[in-house]
This record gives sequence, C-alpha cells and structure tokens, in this order.
Amino acid sequence: MKKKSRIQNTKIIICLIISGFGYGQNTKVNDSISNKLSEVVVTKEKKMFTNKNGNIKVDVANSILNAIPNTIDLLSKLPNITISADKENITVIGKGNPLIYIDNQKIGMNDLNALSVDEIKTIEIINNPSSKYEAEGRAVILITRKFSKKEGSQTTLSEVASFKKEFNNYLGINSSYKKNKFEWKANFNYNKLQPWESHRIDYQIPDADIISNYDVATANTKRKQFIFGGGLFYKINDEDYFSISINSKLQSEPFNINTTTYNKKDDLENNVVTYSDNESQKNFINSFINYSKKIKAIDTQFFTGFQYSNFDQDSKSLAQNNFNDTQFELAQNSDQKFNVAVFSGRADFEKKFKNELKLEYGALYLSANAKTDFEILNFETNNTISSIYNFKEKNSAGYTQLSGSFKKIGYLVGLRVENANIVGKFKNDNAPLINKYYTDFFPKAQFDIPIDSTKSITVNYSKSISRPNYSSTSQGSTYINPYFLYSRNINLNPTINNQISSTFQYHDKSVKLSYYQNTDPVYSSFTFDNQNNILIFREINFEKETGFNLEFTLPFTYKIWTSTNSLSCILNKIEDASAEFITSKPYLYYYSNNEFKLPKGYSFVLTAYGLTNQKEGIFERKAWFIMNLGVSKTFFTNWNCSLSYNDIFRNTIYQESFTINNISSTARYLVDAHEFSIAVKYSFGKIKPTEFKEKNVDDNLIRVK
Repeated sequence: MKKKSRIQNTKIIICLIISGFGYGQNTKVNDSISNKLSEVVVTKEKKMFTNKNGNIKVDVANSILNAIPNTIDLLSKLPNITISADKENITVIGKGNPLIYIDNQKIGMNDLNALSVDEIKTIEIINNPSSKYEAEGRAVILITRKFSKKEGSQTTLSEVASFKKEFNNYLGINSSYKKNKFEWKANFNYNKLQPWESHRIDYQIPDADIISNYDVATANTKRKQFIFGGGLFYKINDEDYFSISINSKLQSEPFNINTTTYNKKDDLENNVVTYSDNESQKNFINSFINYSKKIKAIDTQFFTGFQYSNFDQDSKSLAQNNFNDTQFELAQNSDQKFNVAVFSGRADFEKKFKNELKLEYGALYLSANAKTDFEILNFETNNTISSIYNFKEKNSAGYTQLSGSFKKIGYLVGLRVENANIVGKFKNDNAPLINKYYTDFFPKAQFDIPIDSTKSITVNYSKSISRPNYSSTSQGSTYINPYFLYSRNINLNPTINNQISSTFQYHDKSVKLSYYQNTDPVYSSFTFDNQNNILIFREINFEKETGFNLEFTLPFTYKIWTSTNSLSCILNKIEDASAEFITSKPYLYYYSNNEFKLPKGYSFVLTAYGLTNQKEGIFERKAWFIMNLGVSKTFFTNWNCSLSYNDIFRNTIYQESFTINNISSTARYLVDAHEFSIAVKYSFGKIKPTEFKEKNVDDNLIRVK
C-alpha cells in the first residue's frame, strides 16, 4: 500500500510540473495572472563579516555597526584595526598605516571625519593591495558608499545620545533621490561634543641630572562640528557614468588644559601648575569629479578622475605658570596657522583578453602646497619668534599590471614607478631647507594556487612606501610646561617597506604568515635642549624595523550565533643607534565579534579585542583589553533603535616606556571611551523597483584614485 501511495504521489507531482509548463507556454490564458505577478527576489541574510585570503569585508549598512555615530569610532571596532589615543592615526595590525579609499578614491583622516556612517555600505580591509593602488601603504581600507538600484527618494533622520564623562550629541540627516539614470545624495550632521583626555609622562635625563614628570589632569574640550556633503551620479549607459561629489567638515573647539609638573635639576626642585587657554578652528573641504567610458574601438574601459582638497587650521594658545604655589604669570602666547591644498588627477585603462587575461595601466599626477604661519611671544624674555614656512610637493606616477591564470594558477604581476619632487623653504631664507628629488620602483606579485574546491594557497610579494602627512612635516609646536615641548619635524623621510607573505584558505577560514622589513620607520623620540632646559618630543626616522606576523582568521556560525575571530602572533623589532635596545618578544592581538539573532528582530552583539604586553626592541607597551556590547532592533520597517555600552571595564589606557638619547620615559594616556549611547534612526520616502533595463546597474563604482 505504501509503495502504491508513493507512485500515485509521484504521478501527481509530474502532472503539476507538466501543467506548469503548459501555462507558461499559453500566454493568452495566463495573461490576467502574469500581469499581477511582480518580481520574485530570493534573498540571503548577509553576514556582518566575510573573509577571503585574509582580506576582511564588513557589511556596515545591514548591521548594528550602522548605529555608531562617527566613522573613526566605527573603524576602531573592526578586526585588526587600532586607532591612536589622539584619533589622528589608523594602524592595521602587522601592516602599519593603511591607505584609505572611498569608492576607490584616495582620502585622508579629514575625509573620514567628514563622512557620515549612514553613507557607508561596506568596508574592506585589503592586506595585499595591487599596483593599481598607490605605492604608499602596505594595506588598504576600502570604503564603499551606498548607491541605489531602486527609484524614488528616501530620507533618514538620526540621533545619537552619548553618555561619557560628559554628554555628547550627534544629529544627522541623510537624503537620496534616484530617477532613471540620475541619482542625487546629500547629508548634514551637527555634532556637539565634549571629549575628555588625560596623560602623564615621567622621565629622567641623567646627563643633565634631571628627574621630572608632568600630569595633564584635565583636558576638556567643547567641540562643535558641522559635517555636510552631496553628490551626483549619472549613469550614461550600461558601461559609462559621470559623478561629482563634495564633502566638508567645519569644526571649532575652545579647550582648557591644566597640567601639574614636578622638575628636579641638580638640587633645585620646582612644582609648577600650568594653565593654557586654547582655541582651534579646523575647516576641511574635498571634491571629486569622475568619468568612466568604454572605448569600444579598442575594447578598453577608460577612467579619469580629478580631486581637490583643502585643510585649514588656526590654533591659538595662551599659557601661564604658577611656580611653587605663588601666583600665575603669563608664559607664552602662540598663534599658528596651517593650510594645505592638494590637487590630483589620474587616468586608468583596463583591457580584457581571452582566457581571463587582463591588462591594466595608468598614470597619476599630484600637486600639494602647504603653508605654515608661526608666531610665538615669550613673556619671560619679551621676544617674539615668527616665521612662514612653505612646503611644495609634486608627485607623478605610472603603473602597469597583468593578471590571469595558467593551468589553474592565478597570477597578478605589476610595477609602479613614482617620482617625487619636494621643496621646503622658510620665506626669509635664500635657499630651500628641504630639496628632495627621487624616483622609486615598486614591484608587486601575487600567485593563487588552488588545492581543491575548498582549499587554496596565496603567495605575495610587495614593495611600498609610507610618506609622512603634510602637517607632520610642517613647523609647529605645543607648549606643555616650562620644561616640555611637543614639536613637528620638517625633516621626516618616507618609510620603505618590503614584505613577503603566504596565506592558506580553507572555506572561509585562513592562516597567513608575513615577513616584513622597513627602512626609515617613523617613531617618537626625545631631544634635550641643554641651553634652554627644555625636553623636545617629536617624531624622527629610526634605522630599521623587521618582523613576523602569524595571523588566524576564524569565522563560524551556529544557529543564531555568528562569530568572527582574528588572532595574530607578532614579533616586531625596531632598531636605532640612539635608543637603548631591549629584547623583542612575541605578543598577541586578538579580536572576537559575536552576533546573536534573537526572536522578534532583535540583534545582540558582543565584541572583545586587545593586545598583550609588547616588547619591540625599543618600545615596551602594556597590555590592554576592550569589551563592547550592543543591542539593535528595527520597528515598523522604518524605525531603528540601538543601545551600545562601550569599553565596559574602562580599559582604554595606553602605557609606553622607552629610552632614547639616554633619556628614559614612561607615558600613560587615558582616553574617554567608557560610553553608553542610544541611537535612533527614522527613514521615510517612497522607493520602488526600477524597470528591468536598470537592473544591470552596478552600485559599486570601478576603482578610483
């Protein structure tokens, strides 16, 4: 009976299938039904993190990460990325400072600060960038913005209330409109922030018989930020497009710093309280124009892009000292202005041949002009020091790259040539202080060796360069107390890196081993001015740096739990004749992001990351550990609410010790990262599917500078 029942069921199923084909052929009979049918879309829930050959891609738009109020804080929560205590530098573990691209267009820290998180679709951490990218940097952080395939308009209002030591508020509006081939986007954010920080340095100078320390007990800032941007994207046809975009950040921040200092020289002891009244204005603007064209006569994709950016900073500071609990006396009044304007343009060509062979080549030109106005009045000597320093850089580059496969082995080989002409000159000097002209070659190669459908091995070699940013090579200084001064260094040279690595990939898990060697790495150093009894802290070029990095990336999913884990074992050695060498020892970096999909649309995320004690030849740094929690839910399809609890254990503390030029120091930096925040987003507007002819539109732009 059971067998007969199965045969009957099988016959019924076959009849239904045949009937389905019959209806599909008889369009007249089915016309009334087909008119009612809409497009059927099969969707798959997106993972927050995906891993391929050690390159990690992060889905920001469809995760709780979208509720983080600013882009810098967002990056700090991603695997293998650390942010400096002053939030001015980004480091990829084992890679140093990365290149940063928005839609493949190179940007800097100011662009990140001017970018709304609600604009971001994905972020990819590329550990082995090809020759298409500039030679500056061993890693690339690629940010892709949102572009819609659906017509209509949508506006999102966002509010983030952040409770740290002081209350911080982030208010934003993001709007987009798409019609046929035309898309327009705009955003505006107003942030009212009250960041707090503290740091302490203890140091000894035996040659001068000095023991000293200073403690910045309070550094309170009242910061206002206006962030706005807009863009136009026009799809000419399936292969050609034109786009233009602009973004800007205007920031003002009065801030007061109270510093207590103890200084003993020989038998003379002083206890000093320094109060500085500071005011800073920072204005930044960046603009892009891009055009892509398919040249059908030679079957080549052509791209050209132009970029202009301008950063303007005006810093004023009035400092006064109280020696040994007597009275405050004016010490120094400074007014420092810095402006840099950068223009760049590029052209790229891409031609595909048979058998997946692809040839890419292109050229770039960059021109930068930086100017520093420096004026300081010393009340004790009644002397005024003033100067104007001009810095100009011209950079031209060309690259070619060939990729394809041979007997199932994928390969990519490329060569980039970059020429730099740098001139730095004080206005009143006859001859330039800095005059550099050099040409460098940067080869890169990658081979992908498949073992089977689940396993593969990738081998990479690359040479790259890391140039100091424009503000680092300007003149400028910060007064801390009568005995201590932070200074910039106009003589910094770029760092040259050579690296070889190999990655083993099994499904979505990977193991990667890297060896690297850096020439002229940049780190902090001390110089003592014996005549003025002042210790100067600034960045210099050290002799060399070498290291190994063994990195494991281990994602997994179990029912409602999705986890992304990264573990790196690092052995790094920094060497310089001016520094006291300590034995380098391996240390660990670890990262774990755990997302739980709960009933009724709730998402719960727990993230933990940190570093063990680090001994790197010269620098010794203490371990730190951070844990964050977050809960997110979408209501009524257009309301989203997220609660975040960051740095639960108040562990954002950086401690560093080193001895350079026979000066020993121990520094401790505290960052106000312990936070509870509430983020609310509301979206409104009408979005509808586009016509079928628009479905081929790719919302990822091709590579841009």
